[in-house]
Amino acid sequence: MSNVEAAPREIVCASGQTAPQLVAPRDVPLGGPRAMTVRRTLPRRARSMIGAWCFLDHFGPDRVAATGGMAVPGHPHTGLQTVSWLFTGEIEHRDTTGAHALVRPGELNLMTAGSGIAHSEFSTPGTDVLHGVQLWVALPEADRGTEPAFTHHAPPLVDAGGAGLRVLLGSLGGETSPVATFSPLLGAELTVPAGTTLRLPAERGFEHGVLVDTGAATVEGTAAARGELVLTPPGRTSLEITAGGEGARLMLLGGEPLGERIVMWWNFIGSGHDEIAAFREQWERERVAGTGGRFGDFPGAWTSTLPAPALPNARLTPRG
Repeated sequence: MSNVEAAPREIVCASGQTAPQLVAPRDVPLGGPRAMTVRRTLPRRARSMIGAWCFLDHFGPDRVAATGGMAVPGHPHTGLQTVSWLFTGEIEHRDTTGAHALVRPGELNLMTAGSGIAHSEFSTPGTDVLHGVQLWVALPEADRGTEPAFTHHAPPLVDAGGAGLRVLLGSLGGETSPVATFSPLLGAELTVPAGTTLRLPAERGFEHGVLVDTGAATVEGTAAARGELVLTPPGRTSLEITAGGEGARLMLLGGEPLGERIVMWWNFIGSGHDEIAAFREQWERERVAGTGGRFGDFPGAWTSTLPAPALPNARLTPRG
């Protein structure tokens, strides 16, 4: 997914907190007169990461006939991975590794940008309702130059104390995803029946975030409604989650704090202003040429690409 904001802010990616924190989403339109709106909980100025998870968009359920669905032309990424996870609907993905795939409910599609990739995402003509999340993972500095790649995995649905569990990345409840990550991570979907309390094992060194997709839930004593995110700091060996009276579907994210100084601007992650500016210049040059270079050869099916917004007047400054 692209960050299509016309004037994206510099995001200083850092972590650190001492108690559970509730984050309310902000609405971000994806562009156009019938813009599909996403609810964004990461990044925020007060909190930008959960481990290496650095971007969290939650959307739907939306009637595609009313919103226009997802229509994001070719756009670039560097230094990160994108995770697409749907509850309802279907999205067509194309990228400059040559991958052409359909994103379907319950199936993980993970794209590694590494040194540079470009991709497009369009909801399919047969999609009536679109509902899901799209997430980014920051790559450690040592791995940001890795070759771009695309991975698909359909995790099994298993029982976890009466809840339904699918493990996208990492390990939980005796399930381990075969998908490799560049830093210790957890990504899982939980469907919790009404009134059920789960006590899930937690890696002591992980930060965790629980996003409420449907219903409501209480996470470590903090109540959250649909679209809200509860963040917990490292140090816990378990997480207590109680579903509300209608049950809840949740996304559980976790990871070790990245512990590195990075800048995230538009669709790029880099180490500083000059690197981000170079990525932007390369993208603009390649999108005009329509081929080759850092971001790879464009798919023949593409008819348009997204222009990069202007850089802010001040230099981008890494912290963390």
